[in-house]
Amino acid sequence: MLCLLCLLCLIRLLCFLCLPSPVNVEFPSSLGKGERVPTGKDNKAAAVKVTSSETLFQGRVFALNRDHIFEPGGIEAVREVIVHPGSVVVLPVFPDGRILLIRQYRHAARQYMWELVAGHREPHETFLESAPRELQEETGYTARRFTKLLDIYPSPGLLSEKMVIYLAEELTKGKAKPEEDEKIATRVLPLAKVEKWISSGRIVDSKTVAGVLYYAKFAAGKRKKSTASGKRKKA
Repeated sequence: MLCLLCLLCLIRLLCFLCLPSPVNVEFPSSLGKGERVPTGKDNKAAAVKVTSSETLFQGRVFALNRDHIFEPGGIEAVREVIVHPGSVVVLPVFPDGRILLIRQYRHAARQYMWELVAGHREPHETFLESAPRELQEETGYTARRFTKLLDIYPSPGLLSEKMVIYLAEELTKGKAKPEEDEKIATRVLPLAKVEKWISSGRIVDSKTVAGVLYYAKFAAGKRKKSTASGKRKKA
């Protein structure tokens, strides 16, 4: 029994030593006493006291922390949080209103998924600077105009990642530059068909559902009016 335990400990040590070396990614620091957590316009900022924070794992893109905290309501708790530098999501729209989607394998979900273009923010980038890079890398397209649509937190119960979703317009086709471990297919679809794919369950990716439905509800109509107005002026 003792030998088996020793063997298990040795295996765990070897697995840890064989993890890929982390890149130089800046992770958000732990919140200090009274520090305010940024929230939406309709929510009041919350004061959180972090008494201790331990990094359990740090990988190439994210870290796993265990924080001992006092929540705004006075509750004392230990929270394990995946700390992420944030991601950018791009919704490319053509002049006729069609949307560009990508399809790739997502191992965590064990399936291929139809999605919007997305990727994590590099340490030296702002979210807006990440958007054109991700669009070109994954699809080959460049855009002359990027407009911020909304921010989302895909899983705030355990993940610090903030996703910023941008509308990309005035597209020009080029050559994609995917990473070595990426195999991406693209497809251009009418907005109505993308909405049907969401309602039927064919699209289950949360950032894509949020981005497309927000665009359809709050931005698509304004874009049509703006496009029509521009055509009248040219005429």
